Amino acid sequence: MSGRISPSFRRRRLGRRLQQLRERSGLSLDEAAPRLEKTRSSLHRIEKGETRADVHLIKSMMDLYDHFDPELLALARDAAKQGWWRQFGPDGQGYVGAETEAAAVLEFGGLNTPGLLQTEDYARAILSVGPRKTEERLHNDVTVRMIRQQRLTDREHSLRLTAIVDEAALHREVGSREVMRSQLRHLVEAAELPTVTLQVLPLRSGAHDSMTGGFIVLTFPDEEEADLLYISHVAGSLHVENPEQLHTAKLTFNRLRSQALPPSDSAALILRLAEERFGSS
Repeated sequence: MSGRISPSFRRRRLGRRLQQLRERSGLSLDEAAPRLEKTRSSLHRIEKGETRADVHLIKSMMDLYDHFDPELLALARDAAKQGWWRQFGPDGQGYVGAETEAAAVLEFGGLNTPGLLQTEDYARAILSVGPRKTEERLHNDVTVRMIRQQRLTDREHSLRLTAIVDEAALHREVGSREVMRSQLRHLVEAAELPTVTLQVLPLRSGAHDSMTGGFIVLTFPDEEEADLLYISHVAGSLHVENPEQLHTAKLTFNRLRSQALPPSDSAALILRLAEERFGSS
């Protein structure tokens, strides 16, 4: 795995398409670069999504590769646009942009409740820990998280979430007893959405395959688009596209699902904890 911050999702997708176009034309990087008045390294960075290609360069590429594809021009224009989240500050190291383009999310939250299922008060309590933030930055981070959740109920651009929550996360008091009680009730309400499947990994299940922490797998509507594994850690995050590592992550997720309670039993457990653990004193 590489700890390098993921490039823009849109640039990465455009770069992959440009690489495929070059390879189909039978040209190597060394052959194509000088004919495009680029160095080999600069063309390589464009194909990896690390550098943006403008419309004029892409037109030159299509001429050189003898293949006109208007969708590439649309991708280039999209890649040049700032995502909606940019107005709120940093992009969460590329994750928000990728999730915005995704069709489905598989998430094991570890000791956290998945961000897509958090209440505003719970999100604020979670995001306020760690490196000190200004009130404006904290407000913006919470706002982005709330906006992301809208896709769970968006009929035109919906997002499918399959989430596994460790029961330990449901016992930890975050914010206050009232915040936790509202959060647990919100989980049950969210689980009733047709786009959400929520299961709880019970404490009694003992050790499991992801004791080291949570992870997310994103899948995309375009079948040619590679899935993305996202892992957050204390110093940043990892964005992984390696097929073998993605396969391992999906197998791990499926094993966790088999250990977790069914959705109906999960909802019953969450409601019971809301009243017994965080109910009125």
